[in-house]
Amino acid sequence: MTPKDFRIADELKTNEFRVSIFGSARIQPEDPTYQDTYNLAKTIGGLGIDLITGGGPGLMEAASLGHTAGDTKNKAHSIGLNIVLPFEQKPNEGLEFLDNHEVFSTRLDEFMLLSNAVVVMPGGIGTCLELFYTWQLLQVKHVCGMPVIVVGKMWRKLIEWVIDYPVHSKLMDPKDLHFIAVVDNWKQAVKVIKKAKKHFDETGGKECHNWLEYGKKVRKMTPYLNSETGKPLGL
Repeated sequence: MTPKDFRIADELKTNEFRVSIFGSARIQPEDPTYQDTYNLAKTIGGLGIDLITGGGPGLMEAASLGHTAGDTKNKAHSIGLNIVLPFEQKPNEGLEFLDNHEVFSTRLDEFMLLSNAVVVMPGGIGTCLELFYTWQLLQVKHVCGMPVIVVGKMWRKLIEWVIDYPVHSKLMDPKDLHFIAVVDNWKQAVKVIKKAKKHFDETGGKECHNWLEYGKKVRKMTPYLNSETGKPLGL
């Protein structure tokens, strides 16, 4: 499908629960992790929950295609926040909406403005950046409390390292670990998402909005709310 231009100014007017999935651009369809990501996103689509990915190949593609397959009633959106790179990255075929970014910083900010839960699948430097950026903003309360769900043994090892070194060396507060949900597989990730969605629904989605909370911190936020074109300045 050919994705439509994503108009964040319009999206921020809606009170929707959205899940972001981060993961490697390099993992191919024959890899079990690709299928796991597909199944996770298919389930999210079946629940009528909007999905946000980096819009590119690998696990981003798996998530977009899975979400489209699961959203049989077309109740949810598959949004891609693409980064323009000279290699690896190009928009995948499963996107309904697409927004292109020239730099990582604006892309990360858009993820934070839109997300109510984050799932981190296996990945490399870019995925680590996304994980730690989200974690940092949660730590300093620049965004509302939301689950960061890390899936698989590679992240379990990383969290163990965080406990063994930064926490034990008193370089970070142990309570900052509470933002992280460490799970072994995609089915466990779904359980955490459902719990977060239930809480969101019970509060009418009014408890906290990242687009307001984090928007206060982002330069030139006004165009996000007032842009006629849906292409806000600054981000």
